[in-house]
Amino acid sequence: MSKILVIGAGGVGSVAVHKMAMNPDIFSHISLASRTKSKCDAIAASVKDRTGVDIDTYGLDADDVPATTALLNQIKPSLVVNLALPYQDLNIMDACLAAGVHYMDTANYEPLDVAKFEYHWQWAYQDRYKNAGLTALLGSGFDPGVTSVFTTYLKKHHFDRIDTLDILDCNGGDHGQAFATNFNPEINIREVTAVARHWENGTWVETPAMSVKQSFDFEAVGPKNMYLMYHEEIESLKTHLPEIKRIRFWMTFGDAYITHLNVLQAVGMTRIDPVMYEGKEIVPLQFLKAVLPEPASLGPTTKGKTNIGCIATGVGKDGKEKTLYIYNICDHEDAYAETGNQAVSYTTGVPAMIGAAMLVTGKWSGAGVWNIEQFDPDPFMDMLNVHGLPWQVKELDGPLQF
Repeated sequence: MSKILVIGAGGVGSVAVHKMAMNPDIFSHISLASRTKSKCDAIAASVKDRTGVDIDTYGLDADDVPATTALLNQIKPSLVVNLALPYQDLNIMDACLAAGVHYMDTANYEPLDVAKFEYHWQWAYQDRYKNAGLTALLGSGFDPGVTSVFTTYLKKHHFDRIDTLDILDCNGGDHGQAFATNFNPEINIREVTAVARHWENGTWVETPAMSVKQSFDFEAVGPKNMYLMYHEEIESLKTHLPEIKRIRFWMTFGDAYITHLNVLQAVGMTRIDPVMYEGKEIVPLQFLKAVLPEPASLGPTTKGKTNIGCIATGVGKDGKEKTLYIYNICDHEDAYAETGNQAVSYTTGVPAMIGAAMLVTGKWSGAGVWNIEQFDPDPFMDMLNVHGLPWQVKELDGPLQF
């Protein structure tokens, strides 16, 4: 039984709070804070209607470390679940240290002025958290998060050694919009337009953004084009499972999305540096975010499924080479019926709840800064099956032919 403070009232925060309220034996008291308190209040009303559980709501600028520290001292939670913007990770980590509260997030820190997705800023907190006797769990979403746990589960139960790993993220949903992103537009477009990087034979290999495309037939979705991208779990997995010779990340995008993105990029709307407009500085990408559909608003119209998983090739426990595919399929309409949010938010919010449960129940513990793949995968995997993200493993005839 634990008091939790969730920071962030987007779709992921909504799912996480709904799922926490559905597990009162684990989460005895839930508070939700965001810069826009009205968003918290709307989520609280939905939680009350669906579960009968009351949650407290607060207005909070999470960039303000003293204000966040004061709220932590007021609420006295055992854990902060940071589902705010990645730019705010370090400020929230600082507040947790100041108030003596454990910390968890779903995405690594990003500087506001450069699209750079690296863990070193948060890994630098290792000694401070260890000396304070506090735990910081990084990356408890789906990717990063579940995909990392999938990998360590395969290593623990099926492989003596993993040689290659491909992470495949497919969203087969259709929301009916000409162009919209299924999570924060600013973060989504920063990721997609960044230089692609994958890990191979001890070094980073870079390719231009969206320049490497392959087709893959996803169960319950069908054939989709997927693009090689950089994603932060590559960095943590290659650090904590250094045996893996090659790690790649792929994400699917439809032709219409690519066309719109290319036009927006060509006219400068994806820039993250300020430009002057009528005597004021604006960031084009932030303006674009303001005019695009709010991802949380896509739930009622999104239909279809997601399919996200890992394909690993290596030496099995029997000493023979094998290729295994471990994945989850999630239905957008089912996710919306349960929590009022589409599946992209659901597949991140549920693992956020499970990661929080691992910490507050003591199934995972340890002072310092940890990535999710450093803990025992089994209790997390068990909860995925129970709480809406069932997974399956199947053996493939061989490794990917690309």
